[in-house]
Amino acid sequence: MEPLVSVVIPMHDEEENAAGTIAAASASLEAEAWSYEIVPVSDGSTDGTADVLEQVARQDARVRPIAYGANRGRGYALRQGFAHARGEFVVTLDADLSYSPEVAVAMIRTLQADPDLDMVLASPYMPGGAVDGVPLVRLALSRVGNVVLRRALPRPIWTSTGIARAYRARALRRLPLAADGKEIHLEILSGAMALGMRIAEVPAVLRARRKGRSKFRPKATVASHLLFSVLSRPADLLSYLGLLVLASGIAVGAYLFSVYLAGTLNPERPLMTIMLLLLIGGAILLSFSLLAAQIVELRKAVIRLHADVNESRARSGDAYRGSDTRS
Repeated sequence: MEPLVSVVIPMHDEEENAAGTIAAASASLEAEAWSYEIVPVSDGSTDGTADVLEQVARQDARVRPIAYGANRGRGYALRQGFAHARGEFVVTLDADLSYSPEVAVAMIRTLQADPDLDMVLASPYMPGGAVDGVPLVRLALSRVGNVVLRRALPRPIWTSTGIARAYRARALRRLPLAADGKEIHLEILSGAMALGMRIAEVPAVLRARRKGRSKFRPKATVASHLLFSVLSRPADLLSYLGLLVLASGIAVGAYLFSVYLAGTLNPERPLMTIMLLLLIGGAILLSFSLLAAQIVELRKAVIRLHADVNESRARSGDAYRGSDTRS
């Protein structure tokens, strides 16, 4: 009999947290009397994480660890976990329990209460959410990043970068996932929105790590979020730039016209050339914005086509499960 809930927990060098995190997640799920499995993924750990997971698995058959030698990133680890998850609901949590397992229970209950929901996100930044002890710099980057991403996504999400989420397995399997890093969280959201999936958020408390070393990399995180924002809505960026350049050309033209009226215009002035370049450049950027909008729509169509293929495979009894886990 397959479990109701699968909990996927990516881990990289989490020897200090592995056993305690699994125990805490198990206790919360057992309190609900739900059938469950826990799929911890040792993502190229160089400490004793994989050994700890094996020891826990020998004591509890509901723990089904995955381990591999090279560190491939959170996205790859999650995709491996998704491919092995058997539950009706799939929950993802941090190895350091930045979000308590009770949040997982709240997210699953939310999915159970509304059969039309496809996924639920834990959100410390929505009304009712909170943050406890997170370093100021990391918190500032996270808040600003989520504000930027809120404008980039087709539908506003309070917290789009967090790992604490619950999915209906059937919805998760429709998504064509390929990201190896933390950008998988954004890839999931953009894909889900392209497919018209329903997404909800529940307030949660984000707490600072208590054991082990943080894996947060600010430069890489900021760069990936900015790149995602640009690629998600390139037409907006090109439109703004095009209008700015065009307005600059018009302003230069207005100045030159005033000089002409004063009778002092020299047609060989460099400003004449600059005006023409600005006007032509602005028009080109606006044209590119229309092309970018078409490319975004084409990408959505590809996502929908891929989702239909995944759904057809599932109906035909294909062995394919979960997301693409090819390297």
